[in-house]
Amino acid sequence: MLREPCSEGVIRGTKAPAAARGQRAVLSAAIVGSSMVFIDGSAVNVALPILQRELHASLAQAQWVVEAYALLFAALLLVGGSLGDRYGRRLVFGYGTLIFVLASIVCALSATLATLIAARVLQGIGAALLAPGSLALIGAGFGVSARGRAIGVWSAATAVTSSLGPLIGGILVQTLSWRWVFALNVPLAVVVFVLLRSVEESKDAEARGALDWSGALLAALGLGALTYAALDAQSAGHATPTAWIGVTAGVLALAAFIVRERVARYPMMPLETFASGIFRGTNVATLLLYAALSGALYFVPFELINQQHYSATAAGAALLPMVVLIALLSRPAGAVSDRYGARLPLTAGALIAGLGFLLFVEPGIGKDYWLTFFPAACVLGLGMGIVVAPLTTTVLGAVSPEHAGIASGINNTVARAGGLLGIAVLGLGYTAGLHTIMLAAAALAAAAAAASWVMLRPAPAEHA
Repeated sequence: MLREPCSEGVIRGTKAPAAARGQRAVLSAAIVGSSMVFIDGSAVNVALPILQRELHASLAQAQWVVEAYALLFAALLLVGGSLGDRYGRRLVFGYGTLIFVLASIVCALSATLATLIAARVLQGIGAALLAPGSLALIGAGFGVSARGRAIGVWSAATAVTSSLGPLIGGILVQTLSWRWVFALNVPLAVVVFVLLRSVEESKDAEARGALDWSGALLAALGLGALTYAALDAQSAGHATPTAWIGVTAGVLALAAFIVRERVARYPMMPLETFASGIFRGTNVATLLLYAALSGALYFVPFELINQQHYSATAAGAALLPMVVLIALLSRPAGAVSDRYGARLPLTAGALIAGLGFLLFVEPGIGKDYWLTFFPAACVLGLGMGIVVAPLTTTVLGAVSPEHAGIASGINNTVARAGGLLGIAVLGLGYTAGLHTIMLAAAALAAAAAAASWVMLRPAPAEHA
């Protein structure tokens, strides 16, 4: 539902040529390509309750429609950015769009849940190539003097498309079919391909070394095993031996990933970036907040459609106040963070977001939206609106300018991984009701606030 928490770093960390042509095409292609990913991600959530019924899937099986996509997206995001740097940003962006739209067509035509999940895996691969490529195109196509305006236009456009995604999904599901949520990507991809004809190719002449496929594989295995363990326990209603095996395998794979990144000559996630306590603290807060946000909001459409008997369109519009507030507050919150530091806004924003989750705890069946879900969405939007921009500025400020791109990529990956695990783990409580999930989300938000307050305290060395 939200764009990546630290997108601008990819743009700022990319060297632009002295003379760039077709800047309008570059910016338009980046906006349409990013919007395709954002609309798909948020619209699918609204379609899931209907999709689940039509394909006769259990709750845990339906979760794999989102989790399969999120898993590959998170695991390959950093590799996708490196591929563009080495082989051409326009080329990789184009292939990412092609994979994404072909997978979308398969999703739209899927007659079984297994086919849909397999297609979502391919969509995740396409998104991992497309998303960082769209940002890198802007960095390569605009000089320093024009880059700030391009960032502003891209940010505003993606904020609008992110906010409209659930509503668009609800309208398509209610008036046509859930399949049109995926089919919508076809005309958008056509627009991208037309625009790319006017975009010049660009590469990073300094990019070198082998791609870290081993690291990507270990990350995918670790996150996938943990996700499988949570969903298996959810299906059984208790921790099964298979679930424990999954947890063990996931922890071992992620431990092996850290070892691999420590010894690899060209790691996809250089561990030296975590030398800064500020960078570590911001990523811990990102992991906790996005686990809470994605994990909690994934189940809201199920509650609204299945329990509250909202139409798909009404369910899609229910959280619009939250997204609008985030879009309106991000710029002033960023300005406050720049002037006074990020520690206080991140802590306060996370606590307010936790209060928003608590307001979702017991809205009651059949009660008025304006007295239940609306105030909860507004408070949650207020909290997240205070948080999103300071997350970006803090991550970028914790590293040197030449490492801004990789720092941004790491923060995006952490956010994606948090969302992936949040949906799987918080789903364990859904059988007890939405209130259990919201209480867990509030606890995660409180933990994010504590991490921000404790870990973002500037060390004496960082004052020097």
